[in-house]
Amino acid sequence: MNDASQTYAHAMIDAFELDASLHEPMRLRERFHALEWLEEWLDEPSDDEPLRIRARSLHARLAEVQARLCEGLRSDISAGNGAASLQRCQPTLVDDSEGYDHLDGLLSDVFAFDEPADSIAPLEPDMVFYQPTPMRHVFDLVKRASITDDDVFVDLGSGLGHVPMLVSILTGARCLGIEREQVYVNGAQRSAKALRLGNVSFVAQDVREADLSSGTVFYLYTPFTGAILGSVLERLRREAQQRPIRVVTFGPCTTVISAERWLQPSDESNTNLIAVFHPVAV
Repeated sequence: MNDASQTYAHAMIDAFELDASLHEPMRLRERFHALEWLEEWLDEPSDDEPLRIRARSLHARLAEVQARLCEGLRSDISAGNGAASLQRCQPTLVDDSEGYDHLDGLLSDVFAFDEPADSIAPLEPDMVFYQPTPMRHVFDLVKRASITDDDVFVDLGSGLGHVPMLVSILTGARCLGIEREQVYVNGAQRSAKALRLGNVSFVAQDVREADLSSGTVFYLYTPFTGAILGSVLERLRREAQQRPIRVVTFGPCTTVISAERWLQPSDESNTNLIAVFHPVAV
């Protein structure tokens, strides 16, 4: 590490140590940034052992604040009080990026997602590699789609299940995650059970074959494209003939779905924001 880098590291660690607000539970963004910076710096070689000791000690103190916050949120969720606690974390504005931030770090710890230890089955053509929806967009989803406890929310391609879990906590809606990969479903079920989320369930099944008859809100974060997406949209069109539903999308599939004649967007659709579609007569 050169002299300039060393001077910069001293300045950063001095600033973090002097910033008492980093120990306030709801200073999530700032604490996440500090922890991330410290972890990256500690991974770099340095001969300044006293500075490394300070950095490790500071990281441990900030990580303890984060751990206490997560444990409190888990306790509130398990007791049925998660909505009020998580609303304090809700972003006031949601940007139009797909990147991850401090909310994803926090809720990943709260939900205690397991990294799948088993191998993942190869994807079929038109299937898309799993990526979780950024948490700020899930808060936005609940608002834009006007989800209530009267709804049945169905996540088509639910991965590790964080969207159904968060939607259920925030709204009281009954939520179902449909995911073809059994190892993801197992992890989601463990998380939901640990948090006592009785209104959330997961099934390991191909969406093209799953029972969709109870759903009122269907969510897709571009889990598939091409012929599979076309097949699923046809299934949703038939469901819409039986009862009122909403189709909610995020990512590139929004462009495809906005071209469906039987669906009308609630407002101008944007692939980088949550989009809500309502069926119309054609």
